[in-house]
Amino acid sequence: MNAPFDPARSAPTDAQIRLAAQCRDGTAPRDSRDISTVPASVYTDAGRFLLEQAKLFHALPVVIGPSVMLPQPGTAMTQDGFGAPLLLMRDARGVLRIFLNACRHRGTRLVDAPEPTETPMVICPYHAWSYGLDGQLKGVPRPETFPGLQKPAMGLVEIPAREAGGLIWAAPHRKAGIDAPDFTLAVGPLAADFDALGLGAMHLYARRTHKVASNWKLIMDAFLESYHVQRLHRNSIARFFEDGVTAGDVVGPHMRSAVARVGGLDGVDLADWPALRRIVTYAYQLFPATVLVASPDYVNLMVLMPQAVGETLVEDFMLIPEAPTDEKAKAHWAKSWALLDGMVFGTEDFGAAQAGQRGLASGAIADLTLGSLEQGIRRFHETVEAQLAR
Repeated sequence: MNAPFDPARSAPTDAQIRLAAQCRDGTAPRDSRDISTVPASVYTDAGRFLLEQAKLFHALPVVIGPSVMLPQPGTAMTQDGFGAPLLLMRDARGVLRIFLNACRHRGTRLVDAPEPTETPMVICPYHAWSYGLDGQLKGVPRPETFPGLQKPAMGLVEIPAREAGGLIWAAPHRKAGIDAPDFTLAVGPLAADFDALGLGAMHLYARRTHKVASNWKLIMDAFLESYHVQRLHRNSIARFFEDGVTAGDVVGPHMRSAVARVGGLDGVDLADWPALRRIVTYAYQLFPATVLVASPDYVNLMVLMPQAVGETLVEDFMLIPEAPTDEKAKAHWAKSWALLDGMVFGTEDFGAAQAGQRGLASGAIADLTLGSLEQGIRRFHETVEAQLAR
């Protein structure tokens, strides 16, 4: 087990300091266009959804979840949200690998374990072929009935995966060593930010999967602008934030932003990480479809898994500095989880996305109109278009 994360022993990255300074000084670069548009059809066209699946979710690395969702060596769990049956396994040395959850004998699903499960090996329930946590075939009952079988060639099918900054990235529809994608932009530039936040050493307090009747991009849009905070979240978190005091930048296909909380940054030492965290909430939009929001003392990671043009699964993970040890701490984190997952995300943001999907599906408008505080949405859609054009 990693030691609990202590913000006092960490420091913000130069990029995190720069965004905070822009919030404080009002120097964040602004888009030269005051108004832009996004076609409504990008959220409703079924043919486009299939193209997005092929060129985004079947071709690029995606975030599977935080590393701490499978924290212990000698454990395994399954994940099926991206349309491929995945088997995550952490061996005795703590090395994580991801395989297709199918026996090499006759394709039988090996494991159903949505939560981490301790196991020394994986045994097929059909004919008891056994595999180590490194994916290698270890045993075959009645081996004499398979003359010439080469065990080293019959290991589980591995998919490309990387861990960096406390996140697990993978390409569920590609095979390791054959058509592995480039993970450079996935795990490189932002890993230092996530290490500064201490993701890899945090405790997974809770996780929940929401079924949202919305196109996945409408959900992403909600985390690409702060214009809605004082309006949509007026009864929940609006009181904590300054309206429109925000800064952002792009890191390859990903986007990063900082939003100032009430109290302002005047007089705050921007190198003082605990003080900075109390005032600035950082949000990361990891292309194509993951959102990470770093609040003062916890982190929410939302992994979007599109299922249909108007349906998306969103798995929300809440990470906290350490496991609660007394009733006061338990009550505090239960309240925070209920506020964020139950109200802010689960009711307000996802509810707005569903309402938007219903409105767009009606054909009432041909284009969405974006103001100067919403240009992050335009930049995100330009990145999507560029990837689809490849």
